[in-house]
Order: sequence, then C-alpha cells, then structure tokens
Amino acid sequence: MNTENLKNSVGLVKPKIASFSDPLTLRCQRQIEEYDLIYETYGELNTDKSNAILICHALSGNHHAAGYHSETDKKPGWWDTCIGPGKAIDTNRFFVISLNNLGGCDGSTGPKSINPETGKAYGPDFPIMAVRDWVKSQARLADYLGVEKFAAVIGGSLGGMQALRWSIDYPERLDHCIIIASAPKLTAQNIAFNEVARQAIYRDPDFHEGRYMDFNTYPKQGLALARMLGHITYLSDDSMRQKFGRDLRTGKLNFGFDIDFEIESYLRYQGERFSDQFDANTYLLMTKALDYFDPTVDHDGDLVKTVSQANAEFLVISFSTDWRFSPERSEELVNALIAANKTVTYSELESPHGHDAFLIPMKDYINLLGGYLDRVATEGGF
Repeated sequence: MNTENLKNSVGLVKPKIASFSDPLTLRCQRQIEEYDLIYETYGELNTDKSNAILICHALSGNHHAAGYHSETDKKPGWWDTCIGPGKAIDTNRFFVISLNNLGGCDGSTGPKSINPETGKAYGPDFPIMAVRDWVKSQARLADYLGVEKFAAVIGGSLGGMQALRWSIDYPERLDHCIIIASAPKLTAQNIAFNEVARQAIYRDPDFHEGRYMDFNTYPKQGLALARMLGHITYLSDDSMRQKFGRDLRTGKLNFGFDIDFEIESYLRYQGERFSDQFDANTYLLMTKALDYFDPTVDHDGDLVKTVSQANAEFLVISFSTDWRFSPERSEELVNALIAANKTVTYSELESPHGHDAFLIPMKDYINLLGGYLDRVATEGGF
C-alpha cells in the first residue's frame, strides 16, 4: 500500500467489539444468551447524533468496509470506493458503522465461537439466523453506540434485505433506506442455487455433519465448489465474455480434464481463496437466511401492506445485467412502495458486471449514490 492510497481512504482503522449479555430471542424460537458483535466506525458522530449511517453487508461481507488495518495491507475494506472523505458516503459528514453479522466468521459470535454450554465451538449447533434477527442485534448495537435514529441504512444484495427489514421493523429509527441490487424475497431459482451450493459442502467427506473442527479438518473442496457456483451467478455473460472469452490458459487445448480455459482458472482461484478465508457453517447459515427472507409473511403475503409499515424515504438501485437479483425484482419493490404512498427514487443502471456491479465504482452509480446522500446530509444540516 502506498501513502496516497492511505490518504484517499479513512486511513488506519481498528475493529471494536461490543459484548451483549441480554438474551436475543430468534425467529427460530431459540435464544443466544450472550454474544459479541465486531464493528468498525468511520467519521465522527455529531453532537445530536443525527448523522449516523449503517452499512449492512452481503453474504460473504464483514465489518471491514473501508480503510486499512495496517500499513502493510494490500487491499482496503470491501466498500472503500464508496466510503471515505469526499466519497459517496462522505465520512467528513457522516458517522458510518459497519459490522459483521451474528453467525459470521470474522469476529462476531458465530459457529466458530465457543458455546458456553459445551466449552467447544458451536459448529452446526449455532442457531439458524433470520434477517430480522440480524436487524434486532444491529438495533442493539445502535443503542450501545448512542444512535437513536440513522440518517440512512444502506445495503447491497443480502444487505439490501436487511435495510428493507430495518424500514419495516424499526420505522422510527431511520430517515432513509437505500436498497441496492436486492429483492423483497428470493425466487425459486435463487433458492435452488443456494441448495446446490449447500449440497457441495454437505457432501464433502471432511464436513462431518458440520463438526469438522472436532476432527481437525475442513470441507475445503465443498466450500470452494459452493463459491465457484455462487461466483458464476454474480457475473453476467457479458462480463465473462469481456474478461475471459474463450481464452486458453496455455494458448492451446490440452485434450484432458485439467484447466484449459482462463475462466476455469479464475473460478478455481476464487474458490480456493474463499475456502481459505470463510467458514463453511457460516456459509450454510447465510444462505439459509437468504432463502427464508420474506417480510410479507407477517402481513398476509401482501408486499404493499408490508412496506406500509415504513416511514423512511427510499433509494432503490438495480443493474441491467444482474440476473441473480434482476431489475424486475427491484421494480416489484418500487411498485409496492409507490402503492403504499412512500417516497421512492429508483434507477436501473446500465452495467456489464452482473450482480457484482453493486461493488464496482462505476461513475453513474457513484454519482447517483453520492448525490442522494449529499441531499440527505444537506437536509440534515451536517
């Protein structure tokens, strides 16, 4: 990392831990008696505590959204292109909070954590989480930090589902809800992709019904395959063609079953890298939370009735080549918000990048997000 990169970010950041001893009752009817949430903050909370923004992460995200943990880091946080001084989420004006959700594997209590009842890692005994459980724990973190109301709650993909749930469950606690590349619930096809990914993990001989830590092993191959499948769905046909086409890795066909094409090499690399960094039980838990998300279950299956609970203003963004969370799904949500007489801004942005577009700093995307948040800050007086 060079000093210019450090200067253009929030700089060096240190994660913090908030510990909670009040039991958290979950949608699955189980309780977590005590738990930790790891989080980072960027910028300063103003005197009336009105300038806070919550960042909700997607399936494989975590608390490290911006800045660097050390001067030797090669890469900044996963959304550093959008969070920082003078950036779309301007830390000169906003106090930004990013956390690793319960059930995660980056420092919050999750399957790798010690179960106080057994003295061993939770593993598969960690409770199945729902999006509403995450939001409830995030509200407790906000209380812990003294934030009664967010200027905005923002999330992409699974993070967008959390932002939507915030607007429904805590309508008095956010002014703006920003939902990017998301949907009001998964399609059957999306659930099917998640199930194939889970089966890849289940069938790895090193999975041991989720108790792989007891055997000092890890379902590396299963998790790598799950990530390879997921990664295909995050890209568009256009982006694959532009990046890889039918390019051969060695310039010629090998007429065997090893790697011939660059796309094969890329997917294997992504799978290997992910399997070295992520916990398999957490991956299973996160995909189940995606599958289960459907806020209309509390409102007779009626999306208009569901979003009628909200008080926030909405910004909804979709991307033209995102087939995992297609623009039609965003439009379904937007139409329900309009029918419920909510204030909503919607844009479908042209992008060749598929679902991954929400992480890529395209000019139109940055301008839209930054322009919206500039208005939020100006109207809020910060």
